[in-house]
Amino acid sequence: MVRVSQRLRLALLQARCDGRRQYEIANAAGIHPTILSSLINDIRPVHADDARVIAIGKVLGLEPADCFADDKSKE
Repeated sequence: MVRVSQRLRLALLQARCDGRRQYEIANAAGIHPTILSSLINDIRPVHADDARVIAIGKVLGLEPADCFADDKSKE
C-alpha cells in the first residue's frame, strides 16, 4: 500500500508555518482543499503515480519520488 510520505507532510506543515494557507496550496496544485486534507490524512487512497499528490509536492518544491512512502518504509 502506498501512502503520502512524511517528507510531504512536513513540507506542507513548513509551508503553513511560513504563512501559506492550506487552501492556497491546494488551489496552486489544482485540487480542492478537502481533497488535499483527505490525501494528507490518509483518508483517500493514493497510488504511486497519483497526479494529485505529485501536484501538491510540486507546489511545495518536492520531486515526485519524495511524495510517496509505502507501509514498509521507515520514515
